[in-house]
Amino acid sequence: MSAIKFLRLKIFFSTVLLLIFFSCNKKSKKTISKNNEITSISVSNVSGNLGNYRIIKITKDSITLKQGNTARQIHKQWASSINPEVWKQLIFSFDAATLNKIKSSESIQAKGGTDEVFQIKTSKKSHIYVNSYNDTLHYKQFERFKSQLEKILPKEHP
Repeated sequence: MSAIKFLRLKIFFSTVLLLIFFSCNKKSKKTISKNNEITSISVSNVSGNLGNYRIIKITKDSITLKQGNTARQIHKQWASSINPEVWKQLIFSFDAATLNKIKSSESIQAKGGTDEVFQIKTSKKSHIYVNSYNDTLHYKQFERFKSQLEKILPKEHP
């Protein structure tokens, strides 16, 4: 792996850790109110070995999927509009009262693993979770979301 690619991975990892650090507010135990709606959701899987990535971003009216491999310089993209019912089904997966309680785990991307990163933006706050599958109590809502998401993605991804 060239020094430039390794540097990019270090920068990405550092950025994710900083975002997690700043999004964790231990003093505040407020729950999300009804006027603090989810405005966007993104989920990404980024691998450390060959630079495989899959990034999905969903807003109230659209969905985009980007995936590829940086080592082989393969990049594909797909985008579509979504209707309000689909958006409601997707955000229904999340329990807004527990968003502040979900725990992240350490990144494994630098060790050659794949990081799963969720970012849930509300009108008041941005929540970022790295490898939260170890939080078995709260991860079920992410599983529900991914199940609903797979139903709307094309069968053959770009």
